[in-house]
Amino acid sequence: MAWAVEHPFYFDMTPTADGNPSPPALLERLPFYYGWVNMTVAALAMVGTLPGRTQGLGLITEPLLRDLNIDRLGYAQINLWATLIGASFCLGFGRLLDRFGSRVVMSVIVALLGVVVVAMAGATSFVLLFVLVTLTRGFGQSALSVASLSLVGQWFGRRLPKAMAAYSVIVSVGFMTAFPIVGAIVTHSGWRTAWSALGWLLLLGLLPLVWLTVRRDPESCGLPAEGQKNELLGTSATTAGATFGEALRTPAFWVFALASSTYNLVISGIGLFNEAILAERGFEATIYHRALAVTAITSLAGNFLGGWLITRWSLNRLMALAMGLLMIALLALPFLQSVPQVMGWAVFMGVAGGFVIVIFFSFWSRTYGRAHLGKIQGAAQMMTVLASAVGPLLLAQCVELTGSYALVFYVMAGVIALLALAAWWVRVPQRWNPAITVRGRASSW
Repeated sequence: MAWAVEHPFYFDMTPTADGNPSPPALLERLPFYYGWVNMTVAALAMVGTLPGRTQGLGLITEPLLRDLNIDRLGYAQINLWATLIGASFCLGFGRLLDRFGSRVVMSVIVALLGVVVVAMAGATSFVLLFVLVTLTRGFGQSALSVASLSLVGQWFGRRLPKAMAAYSVIVSVGFMTAFPIVGAIVTHSGWRTAWSALGWLLLLGLLPLVWLTVRRDPESCGLPAEGQKNELLGTSATTAGATFGEALRTPAFWVFALASSTYNLVISGIGLFNEAILAERGFEATIYHRALAVTAITSLAGNFLGGWLITRWSLNRLMALAMGLLMIALLALPFLQSVPQVMGWAVFMGVAGGFVIVIFFSFWSRTYGRAHLGKIQGAAQMMTVLASAVGPLLLAQCVELTGSYALVFYVMAGVIALLALAAWWVRVPQRWNPAITVRGRASSW
């Protein structure tokens, strides 16, 4: 009966000769692989993390400060501690995903996030705001992000790079669409109306969609794992994978997690102070807005290109290339003198970001399998969240001590160069990849 509850589209539970229920007739007859449905819903869930992200909170910062009469320093402290505390949700919910599956856990996360966002729309005090912002960070930026990424990793094997490229594009377009819409609501109706609308959209829109369509993995629906034959349906597909400890003991985990986290550190710091950074170089705010548009567009191009390159290159080379582009952009930033140079810098930042996003979305399940993907990916996600909290602090401290942002860019460029070399040379383990090691036959994703 548990199988029937997990998959309500199938009702014939007559067992086959091996004692297992026969595969669901409806899903087998679909003209497409059901994993694409899960991938699409996972991408929409990632867009649903907007209220818990810096960019989302940035849409309501100014009216919120005026409404609650909170100074910027106090709000910055709320944001810092909320991000740090919220990062711990990654590991906790990662374990829950491994134990209870994506459908149940993701539904709970979406429901809790929706309730918290609606409650935050009615916040009237500093203490209450701190608690609610912390919970939006925890349930949104941390927990729902891990659940979203893990879901795609559970459903795809051979076509994981293509799935993650498509996922990245949907997420990018989703955020690009959501930001101006929410911003317009904030401008015309106030931040409380906008935040309340987001919360109810999560509860009445995303939550039913997740509950009705999301499934833990192909095996829970009686389907073979993607890219594998029916003979592999069973323990080889569902239990293969590194344990959390085994993953942490591989150098590749730390190289790729640190490289992704360093990108997050850089992009969060530059994202928060971008206008001031360009103003230091003599550029007006309109140039900053144009650069943002260029970065967004080229990040999409980086998603497509990264997804294509993953099928032809090793993840090592692509991460090394991404770090190289990011290093060049950081070294060039203090020397920008013309608008074309700013736009060229924005292209490098966008493409590098597109590459890192596709790699981060693909690496963990592709390298360590699916058995403990929630915990493994949760640990990596926690590192990126912590890095995003540290980035703005580094830039603020640098400008306070030196009067310029340049020094931190030089230092970070050196760190990124070392990470590029480490990514190029580190050995990526393959023994936990079921598509490579099943029954001793060589294969690949």
